[in-house]
Amino acid sequence: MTDLHDILSPEAVLEHVTAGNRKALFQHLAAAAASAYELDPTVVAAAVAAREKLGSTAFGAGVATPHGKVPGLSQVCGVFARLPTPLDFDAVDDLPVDIVFMLLSPPDAGADHLKALARVSRTLRDKAFVDKLRGAGSRDALVALLSADVVRDAA
Repeated sequence: MTDLHDILSPEAVLEHVTAGNRKALFQHLAAAAASAYELDPTVVAAAVAAREKLGSTAFGAGVATPHGKVPGLSQVCGVFARLPTPLDFDAVDDLPVDIVFMLLSPPDAGADHLKALARVSRTLRDKAFVDKLRGAGSRDALVALLSADVVRDAA
């Protein structure tokens, strides 16, 4: 199943996100996570940045899945962003990133974190689906694509 509605609030779907570097991007996404999930944006940005220091979370084809474990979080959640200007992410294929899904998990969510990360990764490795995300004309269209298999197949 690739429906992400259970880990992605519609308020956490962003289009036209601009950032000059990964740190600025993480701060922007952390602010969105803070608003959507009532989290401390400083803690979120720090958790994701700490994981990114271990190695780039960009897996190629312009897609990245930064992730981290955040104290106080009760369940796995995410923030999706589409960037109009791709950002260097030290990806394995050297392509800049324009599709980002930030995944956040409670500190003790070992298996749940890995399962959610695998599901997001599997979804964003689908070239046809990512092309639909890139071509979506509005935030509402992005929400619809990310929320349901039925809508995604019809788009």
